[in-house]
Amino acid sequence: MQILNSYNLTRYKDGQQKGHYESFFQRANHPKEPLAFWIRYTIFNPNKHPEDAIGELWAIYFDGRTNKHVSVKSEFPISDCYFGKNSMEARIGESVLNKEQLKGESSSGNDGIRWDLSYSSSEEPLFLLPDKYYDISFPKAKALVGMPLASYTGHLIVNEEEIDINNWIGSQNHNWGSQHTDRYAWAQVAGFDNKPDSFLEIATAQIKLGMIYSPKMTIAVLRHDGKEYLFNSLRKAMINKATYNYFEWTFELSNGLEKLSGKIHAGKQNVVGLNYYNPPGGN
Repeated sequence: MQILNSYNLTRYKDGQQKGHYESFFQRANHPKEPLAFWIRYTIFNPNKHPEDAIGELWAIYFDGRTNKHVSVKSEFPISDCYFGKNSMEARIGESVLNKEQLKGESSSGNDGIRWDLSYSSSEEPLFLLPDKYYDISFPKAKALVGMPLASYTGHLIVNEEEIDINNWIGSQNHNWGSQHTDRYAWAQVAGFDNKPDSFLEIATAQIKLGMIYSPKMTIAVLRHDGKEYLFNSLRKAMINKATYNYFEWTFELSNGLEKLSGKIHAGKQNVVGLNYYNPPGGN
């Protein structure tokens, strides 16, 4: 499959008429404190209006000690951006990203975040979908983890406060599609407290079929004790059980051999709300 050799290459084609979004995002957590960052380099190409395509720079710093999080976003004309077709490279304005480091800044109102980070991982890429679905039009949204259990080192400057990043663990991720999933919950655990080498990626989604929504479909991939457990059959996704709301998610999955169940919860004070543009229109 093509995806195995090109998982981190840009899918967007300059000037394309078809609507498209694509993101290369990084996230990591402090090894002991309730601190985290999320940085996203994004292409947004509205359907049939390639002249309005933009690059977006998102950044969030989460501080669970004070519950004062900082969220910023900057937008640039696509002419001020570059996304590599032969290697993992991105530039939005003066902010850059490649397979080893990222450096840049973004601001909104009175808030600003700057970053200068290097990262690495010895893990193989993780594919949330079965391989064949990355090279066909269905589903319209694709997601993968280019570097699970990535280690980040460097610093952030959040509203002029410097934060040292020393071996924060997270992941480098890549997602793209012609439209965002209508309703979904997505989660990732890069190391559990009692199993720091285990990694979980999971999603529950509904897509709109005419005037109605599909049943909830839930898929997951778990790496644990040196083995990868696949719960990502789209046929079985329809019968897996999951419920979610603000701010709790429970799930029960089976692949016919193993079962996976869990609960994910976040307090309202730990959450940031974001507004995503959708390529077909709307938010």
